[in-house]
Amino acid sequence: MYPLRHLAAWVCRACGTQYAPSSAPPAACPICLDEREYVPPVGQAWTSLDELRGAGQGYEIRELEPGLTGLRCLPQLGIGPVGYLVQTPAGNLLWDCPSLVDDGIIAELRARGGLVAISASHPHFYGAMADWSAAFSGAPILLPEADQAWVMRPDAAVRFWQDSAELLPGLVAVRCGGHFDGSSVLHWPAGAGGRGALFTGDTIMVVPDRRFVSFMRSYPNLIPLPAEAVVGIAAAVEPLRFDRIYGNPGWEKVVAAGAKESVARSADRYRERLR
Repeated sequence: MYPLRHLAAWVCRACGTQYAPSSAPPAACPICLDEREYVPPVGQAWTSLDELRGAGQGYEIRELEPGLTGLRCLPQLGIGPVGYLVQTPAGNLLWDCPSLVDDGIIAELRARGGLVAISASHPHFYGAMADWSAAFSGAPILLPEADQAWVMRPDAAVRFWQDSAELLPGLVAVRCGGHFDGSSVLHWPAGAGGRGALFTGDTIMVVPDRRFVSFMRSYPNLIPLPAEAVVGIAAAVEPLRFDRIYGNPGWEKVVAAGAKESVARSADRYRERLR
């Protein structure tokens, strides 16, 4: 069923997580078996980068604001995160990793200055982080230690941090917890025209009513968080100066202005609803 000339780094079609190379796909995807995700009704299915490259899987690329490029697999692959390329004088960071790395997207990133560091909001968006690193001279993959057990493809480039870390000068990741123990946000003070931007994955979820955001343990399975976890998330980002949020998955997960007030307002509402 899976003719191979070499070992494949298998990719879960449902969530987009990449696994260590092997002669056969894993028996199961722990990410999908976890209560925060799900195995589709048709069952677990696998692909590989070789198969995706041969099938014409591509990218949609958008320039989101000065110094920020978004890249998303087209058609959607896995959960469909936007990879955010944040450009700084010290080099570029990829935050949240799509699951396909090929010559075309490597060339696009090189034209924008390449990559010097990689990170992600939480394990659902680790994607093909090892291949991103390998494509850019072993760029370090910087992740919170609290989620170490969810790294499905270990790699020498992976390095762990504790509660916060300066990933590059001016780019700080802060662990908030909630969705995962290590769920984190990235603070970009230069974003939003200098008003500050926060990249939240779905640790802080952008919802249709942009006056608010939301917080959940599982979005597809509608598992709430306890009020104290939401209070903790709000407290973790309160010291940060930001007016805009870029969430995930999908292009539409943006609070263009007033984002800090939205987080505080939403945490208060959540706590009151659970009281």
